[in-house]
Amino acid sequence: MGNREIISKLRVIFGAKLRSFHAGILSRWILYFQSQPLVVSQKSAMVFSPHQDDETLGCGGIIALKRSLEVPVQVVFLTDGRYGRPDWIKPERITDIRQQEAVDALTILGVDRSEIHFLNHIDGSLQNLPARQRQDLVTRLAQHLQSFLPEEVYVPHRKDFHGDHEATYKLVKEAIAVSGIQTEILQYPIWMFWQNPLSFGLKFEDLANAHRLAISAVKDRKKRAIETYRSQHPGLPSGFLERFFLPYEIFFKD
Repeated sequence: MGNREIISKLRVIFGAKLRSFHAGILSRWILYFQSQPLVVSQKSAMVFSPHQDDETLGCGGIIALKRSLEVPVQVVFLTDGRYGRPDWIKPERITDIRQQEAVDALTILGVDRSEIHFLNHIDGSLQNLPARQRQDLVTRLAQHLQSFLPEEVYVPHRKDFHGDHEATYKLVKEAIAVSGIQTEILQYPIWMFWQNPLSFGLKFEDLANAHRLAISAVKDRKKRAIETYRSQHPGLPSGFLERFFLPYEIFFKD
């Protein structure tokens, strides 16, 4: 291995460690100093997930807690997740594998297969959908909302620093307006804390109205559900998953 390759690897390792440290500091600061406690309610919930695993990482605890109280929960996946593929899985198999992992994870969390919906838009396409496709997707989302009438809706944070995640927030907000339903919106962060602190683009108002949910009672179930996504773990940065194993989840009320 040449000097350039060694330097490049060291940069990657150092960058991952720095981001892991930063993510840990920021998430704990919000948890312990900038958030209000959130109590699990009896309100029905619909979780919108850009990819198969976001729902469990961001909302696995709240899903498991609600289902333990027999509160209705539905999960809607917007993309097919085709680009979240390690080298050992063939491209034509990854979408089926990720869907099965999602079903297995949500089964652990207490969600029946009949309450899981896959819309199968192309992974990575949500920000740049042609106008007709975008309108069709908003219509489908509105139909799911009108059919289920959730009292709470969970979406990725509007500044989650991932194209599909931020687009999911906008699409769901538009679908809620189209559907005409009244519901409470809670945003869950996935990549938001995982940013280079030297180019951090969040403002204080983006971190306002934070709430922390204690999930100790279902922490082990969430961990098992996360571990079900075996196809995704090799592609995640070192240290990325640590925050999602904490006994709390963070949500931002809209």
